[in-house]
Amino acid sequence: MSNDPREFSSTENNPKDVFGLHEEQIQALNHLRKESLDIYNRLHSIAEDIGFVKTVRSTYPHLPILPNQRCGLWYVDPNMARQEPAYFKSTDGHFGNWSFNLRRPNLHLLSMIALEGGMVLVDSTRSGKRIPDALSKTVPIWCTVINRAVQRKYPDRHKAGWDLDLYCPSGAVSAQEKAQIERLLDGWVDSLVKSSYILSDLLLPLHPFWITHATTVFPRLDPGQYQTFYPVVCVSASKQVQEGQERRSNGFAYVQGSGDDHELWGMGLTPKLFWTHKDELLNADRSALPELIRSLLPPFRTVARQLSRHEWIVKPTPILQVGGRVLLSSTADLPSGLPRALPGSAAQLSYLIISATVVGTAGSTTEGDNVLRLQMAEGKKDQIIYLQSILPRSMTFLESRLSKGDSVCISCDCGKDASVGIGLAALQLFFDDRGIHTATHEEQEALKNTATKQSINTRLQWIISNRPQANPSRATLKRVNEYILTSPSFRRQRCVE
Repeated sequence: MSNDPREFSSTENNPKDVFGLHEEQIQALNHLRKESLDIYNRLHSIAEDIGFVKTVRSTYPHLPILPNQRCGLWYVDPNMARQEPAYFKSTDGHFGNWSFNLRRPNLHLLSMIALEGGMVLVDSTRSGKRIPDALSKTVPIWCTVINRAVQRKYPDRHKAGWDLDLYCPSGAVSAQEKAQIERLLDGWVDSLVKSSYILSDLLLPLHPFWITHATTVFPRLDPGQYQTFYPVVCVSASKQVQEGQERRSNGFAYVQGSGDDHELWGMGLTPKLFWTHKDELLNADRSALPELIRSLLPPFRTVARQLSRHEWIVKPTPILQVGGRVLLSSTADLPSGLPRALPGSAAQLSYLIISATVVGTAGSTTEGDNVLRLQMAEGKKDQIIYLQSILPRSMTFLESRLSKGDSVCISCDCGKDASVGIGLAALQLFFDDRGIHTATHEEQEALKNTATKQSINTRLQWIISNRPQANPSRATLKRVNEYILTSPSFRRQRCVE
């Protein structure tokens, strides 16, 4: 190697050139980031991918099509999609974090699959991958665990020829990773079989398939008398492109996986609003699009505006394991007047409503002693309030109304998180392992003293088996565990810390 310092003069003696090059790279990356967040690019990219999804749909018209929550909602026309929620989370398929998560078992899909002969599941992923982990690993794990659990639970019906293998897309999952997942499968089967979930029998095993923009020949899945499996067709809606973006001749930059994390770029737009106003949004000029979106967003709504209907559009979900004494709903689904009974039911109904906006004084009795309204923002912001105020006040109200013989409808703004946590605490504190209401303080104190994380998880499974869209956050579940399993003084100390 030469020791002549002149060979390095272009860098060492001219550091500005190096910093200049670095500055250009930063500017280029900033430009790419700005384009990736541009809502005009995003919406037109989604529209391009919708065309691909429609092609797949036309190939398998006999199979129901479902979007995977949440990203998939942008790519599937809600008028064509089945209403059953499907939630296969990518993190359950991340390397080293593989899981069959009992909080997201998706068992409600099995009856539809058995009835319809399979399903098409749509999701998307950002740059760097051809198939999202939710489709390449979470769904294959789900199919295999279900197949093995069905065989184990119904051994007399499933013997020779029942498929127990794990199938993964070879281009997305290495043989080594597949082998690591296979070693964990039977442990997940054990957990499912021992859980409180009801596992339906299947006539045929599940078998996943994958379709991407690079697929040249779609698998032939014609229904017929010789069918030996239920196909689960996993569609990766977005095209894999270099650096996640690709210029289009008609004036936009294609962004791979545009539907992902819409809170970062959507300006308040949601999949539901997009599909309602799709043509108007896609025909708008780039400069006019932000103002158009603002005009489509609903004004800030108070609870009074939300409660403008006189009839239930979506009835609350009763938890059948406790005889429907506890019901769950979203605040937007509540009718005005809060009727004292559900249609066709003689049971008296009370209401516990958790919302970011509350009319009047929270917990006021102006509507009657059977209604309690409490204010709390969704998400992590009000977690201390949830633990120190919402849960205690809710349990006092629930104990009172249940002891009077009422059923209680618990609602929050999304119908999936805070209300589920309150319902979960109620099931643990006021109902025994057989689902029987414990009316006396002595019985309730015994339930609290014998509560464990396992008993709480069992009651969460009761909720999810009745309301599959229930999706309490880890923070909410942690607060419920703290409320039930720790002393009030310790909870105060934890919150101060």
